[in-house]
Amino acid sequence: MVDKKVFLRELEDKLNTNFKNKNLLIEALTHSSCINQNKEIKYNERLEFLGDSVLQLCISEYLFKNCESKSEGELTKIRALIVCENSLFEVAQVLNLGKYIFMSKGEELTGGRSRPSILADCVEAIIAAIYLDNGIQKVKDFLGIYFKNIIYKAINNEIVLDYKTKLQETLQQNGEVSILYTLTGYEGPPHRRKFSTEVLVDNVVKGRGVGYSKKEAEQNAAKQALTQLEGKYE
Repeated sequence: MVDKKVFLRELEDKLNTNFKNKNLLIEALTHSSCINQNKEIKYNERLEFLGDSVLQLCISEYLFKNCESKSEGELTKIRALIVCENSLFEVAQVLNLGKYIFMSKGEELTGGRSRPSILADCVEAIIAAIYLDNGIQKVKDFLGIYFKNIIYKAINNEIVLDYKTKLQETLQQNGEVSILYTLTGYEGPPHRRKFSTEVLVDNVVKGRGVGYSKKEAEQNAAKQALTQLEGKYE
């Protein structure tokens, strides 16, 4: 059994934050499924609500100060790329956050520790916990470490959310081509099924992808195809 203090200290080191109120960090890491075991427990949805606003404010201030040539509309689009679920999930993966979340056994068995929505929400909750415990500057320090790459890519238009559309636009610049996505197989139990997909361009396989939905698998296939075509969407 891992000692909780050691467990939390390990994450604090990653966050570069020493929490004065450890209960705030515990709350940020607690998924709502835990109320099945303890109705009195505090879980992270309220912190998630606050963290979203704190993140929006910090990113808005950064872009306002550092992107003077960008219009209000451009800044709004850039901010949306930075604070979206995909970007938050990317940060969670870097932190290996799934390891630290407290959740029910049922949630864990259905893939909760790797579910993008749960991990993204937890990042927002952690941001709120850092803000309440250490203030706005400590949040900015955290963002400077873990969001630096994402901010750079968003400002330089290097983040793609819809790889299927981007692939279509790229391939059809010089005329019409045939783009077809085919399901090649699936594995795993019904509640955690993983799908495999290929994308064919003029009947030639250009990319393969897997995902926990057909849509996710197709996006990953398109992403691989783009990586091969342009070499900049890794």
